[in-house]
Amino acid sequence: MFGPIHPHYPGLTLIHRAAGMLRAEVVRGQLETAGIPVMLDYESLGRVFGLTVDGLGEVRVLVPDERAEDARQLLEASASDEEDDATS
Repeated sequence: MFGPIHPHYPGLTLIHRAAGMLRAEVVRGQLETAGIPVMLDYESLGRVFGLTVDGLGEVRVLVPDERAEDARQLLEASASDEEDDATS
């Protein structure tokens, strides 16, 4: 009746699932700074009530298909840098 919860967007690839809008905005900023366009997909209920239970707070980060590999590499490098900082 209401359509799929996780619709498919032609031409876009899911590259990250964030637990909440704050983390998704950080990822979005990293990608957009590198010149990669980003679309955030989320359920409005999770954002309105600030819920992060049972996937309601999940935010899906999507990028154009042709930039997906660049985006993944950037996020992997960023995660690696964060791990290095945590162990220092």
